[in-house]
Amino acid sequence: MTDTHISAAPAPTAGAGSPSPWMTQARVFVARIEAVCAADPGARAALRSGLGKPLDEVPRMHRIVAPLLPLSVRDDDTQRAFYTVASLIAAQKSEVLRADRAAPDAATNTSGGDLPAPVLSPYGPSLGLTFAAAVSADGRNGLRENAAETRLNLLTRQSTPGLHRHLPAAVRQLCDKKTPPDWAQLLVHLRAWPRDRKEIGRRWLQDFYRARHKAALDAAREAADTLPDHPTDDQP
Repeated sequence: MTDTHISAAPAPTAGAGSPSPWMTQARVFVARIEAVCAADPGARAALRSGLGKPLDEVPRMHRIVAPLLPLSVRDDDTQRAFYTVASLIAAQKSEVLRADRAAPDAATNTSGGDLPAPVLSPYGPSLGLTFAAAVSADGRNGLRENAAETRLNLLTRQSTPGLHRHLPAAVRQLCDKKTPPDWAQLLVHLRAWPRDRKEIGRRWLQDFYRARHKAALDAAREAADTLPDHPTDDQP
């Protein structure tokens, strides 16, 4: 499953190999939020103040987020997806912020229109793949597999409000291990969660287990390749 399938919006259909309209909007929004966070500590603090909170409890965020929302984003669930991702980005440690991904007009264009984004790929890794990457990280950066599995299973069982409440702890766990999620892909999935929760949750789990299975196979092959050659009984 790709984001194009779960993100059917009343917008022009993306061509093969192209990002969906939702992904295009998400990448523009993420780039602008990253730029704001990097340039304005006060704005970043305002965004961070809304972490885990519903829309009616984040008055400080509106000044920054409202002008950046796509014009088509009107319902509460969709708006909350954008607000949640903005607060999660702002909550990162300063050195993790990726301001270099900001769109060239990120700091000045606040029209809120559906503008094109500097997209490098149609979609990014799911949260399941991100947790698998966190487990595969070396040394102290690695996340314990059972901790990742428990957290991911908890997320996939959540209602829409529950997912928004639990995401800050899950994302903090990933960022602490230097494996932040693909914010645009997360935004697309949050936006689709009210309608496609079971399908997205299944994808997250499948991506996680497939990646972990591949990592285990790769590790086994690497270990086999490093074993010394032993002579057979009929060799001198």
